[in-house]
Amino acid sequence: MKYKIFKDSHPIMRKKSLPVELPLSKEDKETLDFMLEYLKKSQDEDYARKHNVRAGIGLAAIQLGILKRMFVVYYETDKGIVQYQLVNPRILETSIKKCALKNGEGCLSVDKSYEGYSHRYYKIVIQAFDALSNKQVTLSATGFDAIVLQHEYDHLDGVFFYDRIDKNNPKSTFAGEVLID
Repeated sequence: MKYKIFKDSHPIMRKKSLPVELPLSKEDKETLDFMLEYLKKSQDEDYARKHNVRAGIGLAAIQLGILKRMFVVYYETDKGIVQYQLVNPRILETSIKKCALKNGEGCLSVDKSYEGYSHRYYKIVIQAFDALSNKQVTLSATGFDAIVLQHEYDHLDGVFFYDRIDKNNPKSTFAGEVLID
């Protein structure tokens, strides 16, 4: 299986991804497994340097040119490893409270740096089929975890993190907005 990561300039990246048929096909499961393995390897400094890849914590199928509503996340926190292979995710609830990463967001499909805050919901509830656990899950996420899930979810609708930055005032914040390190 050989994939390349599509850049934000490619027209497919602005398309809306299509629902995935369940149960998962062998091909879709293999794609999700590849995506998860890619993220794990990208976070290994030696591997990343040797293969000239940037570290990533999330990857949507659309970034591989596959118009399907599925994405993976993988990263370590002080509470342990966060990893999902989410298929047909739906955001069920959002908080009124907003948040943003203090140093801005990045993306494997975006080479250019964008200054400013990508405003996100501080808390979300998302429902999806998780191919890792092979069951329907409902996840409640706050802060950084919620930002990661929303970033990948946006890809499924052709939206980039920089679309959420106020062009006239990139460092503006909402009242009570939380800035996360």
